[in-house]
Amino acid sequence: MARPSTEVLARVPLFSGLERRDLERIADSFKQRDYSAGDTIASEGSGGAGFFVIGEGRAKVTVHGEERTTLGPGDYFGEIALLDEGARTATVTAETDMTTYAMTFWEFRPIVETDARIAWKLVQALAHRLREADARS
Repeated sequence: MARPSTEVLARVPLFSGLERRDLERIADSFKQRDYSAGDTIASEGSGGAGFFVIGEGRAKVTVHGEERTTLGPGDYFGEIALLDEGARTATVTAETDMTTYAMTFWEFRPIVETDARIAWKLVQALAHRLREADARS
């Protein structure tokens, strides 16, 4: 089954500081998921346990019914769900037929729990995101 490339995963801020071998390990945990045009992949306000990387196709992102952006190959969404399983902050709808690669919280957690190097890099990435958010507010 196909998986995202390590190059694509390295562009995800949560994974950007990881070494190639760590990215390989994470990439192996993804499962291919296909969607048809019009399918809802994630619903705003619902629980989220999955992180998605887009392999093929396009998706529309809406917040409170307003379109925010369009995502395409190499884009991703749901990365914070890997850590907290919190509610989705947006709705993502397939505009075209899509191939995505998905990983759930329960697939990701054992990787982090068994490898302190990966856990530390993730903590650093989250601290960086928090600083950026504080600077914007």
